[in-house]
Amino acid sequence: MRKSRFTEEQIIAILAEQESGMATAEVCRRHGVSTATFYKWKAKFGGLGVSEARRLKTLEAENARLKKLLADSMLDVSILKDLLGKS
Repeated sequence: MRKSRFTEEQIIAILAEQESGMATAEVCRRHGVSTATFYKWKAKFGGLGVSEARRLKTLEAENARLKKLLADSMLDVSILKDLLGKS
């Protein structure tokens, strides 16, 4: 997945600009993002503070790590079942 050129803090600041009354199109043009990207950010980060966004990022990273561990263990179990079934 491509890494964003904006940090969570910057994204939240951009969203705050729009919430303070500036037009969405103007905010997008000023920061060089599409309106689709802006609304995707708003769906993900809308109403979050900087500390909450950092916590969200750490939780997403931990979730990805746990999913990988689960997939690895399921693969190991599958391999063991195949070996025991063929013996």
